[in-house]
Amino acid sequence: MTAPIDRLRGIMARLRDPDSGCAWDLAQTYETIAPYTIEEAYEVADAIERGSLDDLKDELGDLLLQVVFYAQMAAERGDFAFDDVCDAISEKLIRRHPHIFADGPARTPDEIKAMWDIIKAEERAGKPSGILDDVPVNFPPLARAQKLQKRMAKVGFDWPDANGVVDKVSEELEEFASAVRAGDEGEMEAEFGDLLFTLVNYARHLDIDADAALRGANARFAARVRHMDAAVRAEGHTLSELDLDALEARWREAKASAAPPTS
Repeated sequence: MTAPIDRLRGIMARLRDPDSGCAWDLAQTYETIAPYTIEEAYEVADAIERGSLDDLKDELGDLLLQVVFYAQMAAERGDFAFDDVCDAISEKLIRRHPHIFADGPARTPDEIKAMWDIIKAEERAGKPSGILDDVPVNFPPLARAQKLQKRMAKVGFDWPDANGVVDKVSEELEEFASAVRAGDEGEMEAEFGDLLFTLVNYARHLDIDADAALRGANARFAARVRHMDAAVRAEGHTLSELDLDALEARWREAKASAAPPTS
C-alpha cells in the first residue's frame, strides 16, 4: 500500500507533468506560491485559536502541500529533492538536541533554550552574513520588529528593563504628535512607524507577543461588531442607519456581553 506522503508526492508530480499536468500548477514558481505559503500558515494558526481540530487537520494538509509543491519544483530544476528537505531538518533537529541524541546530561527548559541559542549562533557564524541578514524581510511587520529587537538584545543593544522603554514610548508619541501638528505626511508615517516599533519593544520586555496581542484585539473587535450587527438586524435595522451615539451605546452593550471572538 502506498504511504500517504508518497501518494501526495505522486499527485503533485502528476499535476506538474509538462505534457498532461494542470496548466495552473505548471505556471507556478517559488515566488508565485510564496504568498500562499504564508496564508496557509496563518490559517493553521487560526484553526488552533478557534479550537477546530477538523479545520486544523485540513489546514495542516494545505501547509504540507506547500512543502511538497516547492520540493517538486526544486527537483524539476535540479536544486534539491523532497528527501533533501527531510534530511536537512532531521540533521538540524539532531544537532540542536545534543542532550537527546549525543547522550548529554538532562537539562531544564531554560538550559535547553540557552543551549539552542548558542547552537543557532554557531550555525549563523558559519555563514557569510551580518547579524540581521537571516531575519526574514517578509515576516509580518510586528513579528519582524520583535525578532530584530531580540537579535540585537543578544549583543547587548537593549534597555536593561521595561521602565526605559516607557520613556521612549512617550518620546516617540510626542514626536508623532509633532509631525501631525506640522501636517507632514511623510514624517507622520515615519514617526508612527517609530512609535509602533517602540511599543513592540515595550511588549517584548513584558514577555508579550505583539503580533498575537494585535490578533487578539482584532478578534475581540470583530466579535463585538458582529454582536452589534446581529442585534441591530434583529430589530429590522442596519448599523449604517445609527448615529454615533447609538453606535457607541451598541458598542458598550456588545463589550459588556463579552461575546467570544470567533476569528
